[in-house]
Formats: sequence, structure tokens, C-alpha cells
Amino acid sequence: MTVEELARVMEKDIDYIYEALMNTTIDIDSLEADSCLDEVWIKEVIKKAGMKLKWSKLKQDKVRENKDAVRRPQADPALLTPRSPVVTIMGHVDHGKTTLLDKLRKTQVAAMEAGGITQHIGAFLVSLPSGEKITFLDTPGHAAFSAMRARGAQVTDIVILVVAADDGVMKQTVESIQHAKDAQVPIVLAINKCDKAEADPEKVKKELLAYDVVCEDYGGDVQAVHVSALTGDNLMALAEATITLAEILELKADPTGPVEGTVIESFTDKGRGPVTTAIIQRGTLRKGSILVAGKSWAKVRSMFDENGKTINEAYPSMPVGIIGWRDLPSAGDEILEVESEPRAREVVDWRKYEQEQEKNKEDLTVLEEKRKEHQEAHRKAREKYGTLHWKERSYIKYQEKKEQKFLKPKEKAERDSNMLPIIIKGDVDGSVEAILNIMDTYDASHECELELVHFGVGDISENDVNLAEAFHGVIYGFNVNAGTAIQQSAAKKGVKIKLHNVIYRLVEDLQGELSSRLPCTVEEHTVGEASVLATFSITEGKKKIPVAGCRVQKGQIEKPKKFKLIRNGHVVWKGSLTSLKHHKDDVSVIKTGMDCGLSLDEEKIELKVGDEIVCYEEKEVLAKTSWDPGF
Repeated sequence: MTVEELARVMEKDIDYIYEALMNTTIDIDSLEADSCLDEVWIKEVIKKAGMKLKWSKLKQDKVRENKDAVRRPQADPALLTPRSPVVTIMGHVDHGKTTLLDKLRKTQVAAMEAGGITQHIGAFLVSLPSGEKITFLDTPGHAAFSAMRARGAQVTDIVILVVAADDGVMKQTVESIQHAKDAQVPIVLAINKCDKAEADPEKVKKELLAYDVVCEDYGGDVQAVHVSALTGDNLMALAEATITLAEILELKADPTGPVEGTVIESFTDKGRGPVTTAIIQRGTLRKGSILVAGKSWAKVRSMFDENGKTINEAYPSMPVGIIGWRDLPSAGDEILEVESEPRAREVVDWRKYEQEQEKNKEDLTVLEEKRKEHQEAHRKAREKYGTLHWKERSYIKYQEKKEQKFLKPKEKAERDSNMLPIIIKGDVDGSVEAILNIMDTYDASHECELELVHFGVGDISENDVNLAEAFHGVIYGFNVNAGTAIQQSAAKKGVKIKLHNVIYRLVEDLQGELSSRLPCTVEEHTVGEASVLATFSITEGKKKIPVAGCRVQKGQIEKPKKFKLIRNGHVVWKGSLTSLKHHKDDVSVIKTGMDCGLSLDEEKIELKVGDEIVCYEEKEVLAKTSWDPGF
């Protein structure tokens, strides 16, 4: 045991250990804080401190065997069979990605989306007239869904980059290019809205050169197809370009053995429980298979395609809805098939244990930092009081304690008003993730603290209302419902429930709620301006009162309002008037161009010719949060 460790367990300082070892054969001068002490000297120090020594064996934690499930080794090339490509459609918001996919599917996807904004990843299998099949992933183009776009790029073979011919390269276009490059996925360029009069496809191609996307026209290897999603022009050419690229890539997969895949999206369905949309990457998924994803497992109860039709088997590259999950896995989790339910539980338990160990390590690091801070504060306090007499020390400590009073009710209310606790509920895991990512950009805690009490997937429940009531918070729901009973309960408890189906409307609402918690700002509105032409004084009783002879230059002067005196651009005085006269008559209003005499409520202020007197009124204006989420 070291000197420092012994001091810590005895709750003494290091100097105490040195003092206890004085007049012993040990060389104190050679002792450092990290020097190890023999058992005999440890016993000596403890004996002098009047303490008892108790030996205890250190518990040796059993090292748990790694029980995780992992992907299989690479398959034998002879077993591989051709598979259809997985194509992700990417691009800026409102550049026509969903309409393009809609034409390919011949269904109305865009019409169902709130405000024409894709807010989930949609996975669809499209059969072309040639008999070829392509799995399309339609990712959101809105700024809020960066994580979803990145996830779409990770599971894909080809990226179709949609750029509007009339709009050019935009922020999310650049981000989509970066995601494709990071995932090392080839790009096919679809220049959309070519039917518009202001369309300029060549401009788009030139703009993309700056981002290393070089089209075949300019000597590169990126195929560019001019399309119109609205009229359906050239869509087959786009599909053929995609199939051609897929043939060059020689996409193959192993349809045998345990299943491997990726969760694209997850949500809770009222009648079916936790449901995931997944892309199968290896093996063939069948009913009754035991799957593990993240810290959740499933016995596949049933499967369905993008049209909701029940299917019995799902092959590589096929998008499939899976029902039978015990808990909701996160979007982006890897799906692995295991041999039995006990094995699935074992894998999930191991992953939870691993997460717990990681959290414990982080907690220990935080505790160690706090301990060091506390020790440093204690050292500074000792230095502060070290030279003082005990009476002086006691008096200073008493004064400090006196200052640390409990918050008064008014101060407590002010503190609470500067905090907004919120509960987030979304329809799918990716939506909640997108909202939480937006909240991570919150940088106005100095104005109002934003506290996330709880988040989850599914409709708003009674538990959410109870939490919001306890924390005086607001519930935000995205694409979810709140039943009549829940809304009545919330109204009774004074809890706000705010439901939205467009993400930026939710963010705007949140900004408004944050702004409402801020104190109002006072703005000065000028009513009139007058210049001082002459100064004189009048006698009232025994008092001499300075008076300014003025002419109103702008607006009008109203006696009940507030006034300020400006000299050489600086405000010299603020206050009110004691008198306002036109000739010898007392008046309350003087209009532009009229002369008047006025006296201020402060007699010590010396008025000078050329001074400016401004009549103004103060208005309270609602403050606006400075937080800008970036869209």
C-alpha cells in the first residue's frame, strides 16, 4: 500500500503519515506519496492513530466469457448467387426524390407525406419491365435527417443522387455526396425537373465538378441521366443505368445458412407490437427464425413486404417487415440469426453486461474527476484559513453559511421558468433519433435550459403525462397519437401535449416554447423630438427652476410619457417633465413645428442650447431564443 492510499483509507492527510513514522528506523526523507509501505509500518501508523487493522481479501471478479453473436466468415465464392442491387436515393429536400420513386412504383407515396417531406427511410422492391428487380431506399433530404442518410449509404450498393435542374447543388446534396464517398459507394446522377423552362442540367454537372463528381460528358465515370419525375420522362433510362452499373459491380450473396441483415427502421404498432423494416444481406429469413439485433431479440412471428402483404421467405437484398421482437431494436443495428431462444437471451445478456461495464468505467472516471476537484477545493480552503486564528476562521465560515440561504419562493419560480423539461415521443426510432440530434445543437442554455426528461417510440401514454406533470414539462409527439382519455388527463393536470407531423414545425414550436420562458425585453419607441433653442429660469416661491425653450422637430411631445436629454450623442438624463407650457398655458401635447417651455423633474441638470429632448414610450417585447438549429 502506498503512503497516499493509506492516508486516503485512514481519512488523514499525507503529513499525518509522515509524523506517525517519525522516530522510527524508516528514512522519511526518501518517502514519496507513491512510495510503498511494508506491512510493519502500516501497522505502526494505524496503532499510533488509535485505529484497528482488519484484513480482508480482495474479491476477484470473474472474467465473463464473451457470448456475443458475430457474423460468419466470408462465404465460398462457389456458393454465391447473383442478387438484385440495393439502391439508395439521396439528394436535397424538395428535389423530387419521392416523386421519382413514386413513378417507378406507380403508387402515391408523396401524397401521403406531410408537407411533401420524407421523414422515414422507405424500402421498396421495384420490378422493371425487363424482369430485373431493384431494392430502393428513399432517404429523407431534410437537414434534420443526416443520421438516416448516413445509415442508408452504409447498406447500399449504388447511390442515385437526385439534383433539381432548376435549383442546382444544395447543402444536403453535398452531404449526400460525402455519405456516398465515406461508404465507398458508386453514384448515378439523376438530374430531375428537366421539363421546367428554367432547367439547366449543364450548370448542375459543372457545379458537381467541385465535389469530385465527374460526369461521363466531362471524362469521368459518373452516369448522368436527365429525367422528369413528374412526367416520367427517361425513368427507364435511369433504371437501365442502375442495372448496368450493378452488372459491372457483379453483386452476389450467399442465400444459405444463418441470416445476416441490417435494421433500416423500427417502430411500435398497436396491434403487432415492435416492428422493424430490414434489408437481408445474407441467408434466407423464414418464419420461426430466432434473430438478435442490438440488445433485443425476436422469434419471427410473421413477415411482410412494402405493400403489407405477408411473405414466407426473404432473400438477400430484399426489404422485409419483421414482427416478433421482444423489445424495439435501434435503426442501424446489425441483425444476426442464432440457433435457439436461450442462445438469443445469452447474446442479449452479454451485450447488456458489456454496456453496463462500459458505463461503470465512465462513472468511475467522472467520480475520480470529482474527487480531484473536491481535494483541490479542500486544499485551497485550508490555505485560505491556514494563517487565521480559530475565532476569525469560525466567524468567516459563519458569514459564508449565512450567505448560502435557501431560495425564496420568488427566486425558485424564476429559476424554474428558465428551464424547459420536455418529453419526446416519435413513431419510429429514426424520427426520435433525428429530433434528439437537433436537440444536441441547442446552444442557448444561458437563456433557458432545455432538459430531456424522457424519449421513446410509440403513442403518448399516461406514464408520459405523469412524468410531464412531475417535471412541469411539455410533451412533443411526432407522427404519433394521444387518445381522448390521455388528452383529458393532460388537460386536468395542466400538461401541454403538442403533436406534429412535419419535423420543422415541431422545432419551430419548441423554439416558441423556449422563447415564452424568456423574460420580456423592453424596447424604446420614439414619440417626438425637440431641440433646445434657449434656456432661462423662473421663480416659484423661493425656488429657481431652470426652463428650456424648445421647438418640436419631429413627432409630438406628450407630457405623461418618458423623456431623455441627449447632448453630443450621449444620454445625460432620463425621467419625466414637471411642466409643459405653450406660451403661458399648461398643455399636455405639443405637435411638430410648435414652440414650448418645459422643465425637468431633476433641477440639478443644466440645460444648454443645442441639447436634444426626446419623448419616448417603453414597450415590452417578447424575447426570442437565440438557438438556431440550422434549417
